[in-house]
Amino acid sequence: MLDLLLRGGTVVDGTGAPARRADVGIRDGRLVTGGELTGELAADVLDVSGLVVCPGFIDMHAHADLALLREPAAPDALLQGVTCEVLGQDGLAYAPIDDTIAAELHARIRSWNGPEPPGGLTWTSVADYLDRVDGAGVNVAYLAPHGTIRMLAMGTEERRATAVEMTTMRRLLAEALTDGAVGMSTGLTYVPATYADTTELIDLCRVVAAHGGFFAPHHRSYGAAAMAAYAECVEIARASGAALHLTHAHLSFPVNRGRARDLLTLVDQARADGVDVTLDSYPYLAGASYLHAFLPSWIQAGTVDQVIDRLADPRVRARLHDDLEVNGCDGSHGLPVDWSTVLVSGVEHEADAGVVGSTIAEIAARQGVPPLDAYCDLLISNRLGAMCLVFAGDEDNVRAILQHPAHMAGSDGLLEGERPHPRAYGTFARYLAWAVRDEGLVSIEEMVRKMTSAPAGRLGLADRGRIRPGMAADVVCLDPATVQDRATYENPRQPPQGIAHVIVNGSVAVQDGQLTGALAGRSLRRSPGSVRTPPQERSE
Repeated sequence: MLDLLLRGGTVVDGTGAPARRADVGIRDGRLVTGGELTGELAADVLDVSGLVVCPGFIDMHAHADLALLREPAAPDALLQGVTCEVLGQDGLAYAPIDDTIAAELHARIRSWNGPEPPGGLTWTSVADYLDRVDGAGVNVAYLAPHGTIRMLAMGTEERRATAVEMTTMRRLLAEALTDGAVGMSTGLTYVPATYADTTELIDLCRVVAAHGGFFAPHHRSYGAAAMAAYAECVEIARASGAALHLTHAHLSFPVNRGRARDLLTLVDQARADGVDVTLDSYPYLAGASYLHAFLPSWIQAGTVDQVIDRLADPRVRARLHDDLEVNGCDGSHGLPVDWSTVLVSGVEHEADAGVVGSTIAEIAARQGVPPLDAYCDLLISNRLGAMCLVFAGDEDNVRAILQHPAHMAGSDGLLEGERPHPRAYGTFARYLAWAVRDEGLVSIEEMVRKMTSAPAGRLGLADRGRIRPGMAADVVCLDPATVQDRATYENPRQPPQGIAHVIVNGSVAVQDGQLTGALAGRSLRRSPGSVRTPPQERSE
């Protein structure tokens, strides 16, 4: 007997193959598929006539590292059909850690992740962390964070690593990969990873390659030096032998308008040379990060207390004026900051609540102070715990990148702040509504492949991402005519419509658009000794 029968739907199987009419059965957390499963008895039956039945979506770039421990139900993910989230992003995450760095790390990235979970940061290794998130509402894969590992080895000092420190980093990375991490992330505009040179990254990526993982860089510039930054990532992959996944692959700011073709040519040339390159993006024009991301790296060395002291120094502010408003710096992607594009989306200090939803330029005008002073004062009063949106994207670039066969979907969903980016709540529905139905940029079969089998291949998950007999039963049932993101910049925490049912490891987590309370997710550890294979691309 089947545990569950999905009857009457149209299967889009995740491979890019044409949609077909088929029933889908589930038994013991695995899929049973056929034409009409008329002879099968089932404990439960869902009539999915008129719906597309496809594999559960895999979010290649999520930031629910602590959110899943505070709210395991993961409504932001499940209600848009996401059944697996890839955490440990941008080189700054919570495993491996120790008591020495835990507080400092959290002080720097808490605006991404929110408060500590009940009981605090009580784990140390990647294995321990994955045990903690096992049994959330969604499956979890994890990237070993380069910046965190660097902090463990040498703090946040602005210098090259010594030979001894490199040995420590290689050991910590190897342990993380052995514990089940699927690869290594880095954040090359974030302290301390921004202090690492190309040689350090090649050295560490050799460890990644030896373990069959992949390298997921947030590269050094999305602005003036964007193409050089992408080229560095390709060179790291080429020299180390590691697979490369370009995370949130955007080309932003006016200087890069229409330059997506340059990036895609670089990707195509590397792939033709045998470098295993993929990329992900979200379908929005605004970016998001913590507000202190604009600061040049020289001011961020040391502790958060030291950064706050520097920000209050008039001499430092004079230098910041040149770096942020005249010349540009590494934090501002080599470009002078346009404060009218930087919107405050969240604060911790209650007295600053009124600035949420305003740009730095608007805040400065109301206060009668220069924008730089308004910016620095906000960072001080919130002890770096503020978030922002940055409206610097280019729609032609977004459209071109999402159509590339190596592209996958990643929300970069940041859940904190009064008005977080809507991508955390709408990315996957928006791809299906805007990119597929409204604009016809890709077919539904191709978009589903980008959200299922392609990321499963990148992650080395051989039993996920396709509707086939024996595969893990992660399934989404959606209405292609009505699926629509509803999250907006003004009202971001709105679930999409048109996602009817979501099944995780055989358990119904969403039924008729409502959470059931099922917590069937699992930590999907990379198997030791697994062999990396390039992600499957569209079927002919």
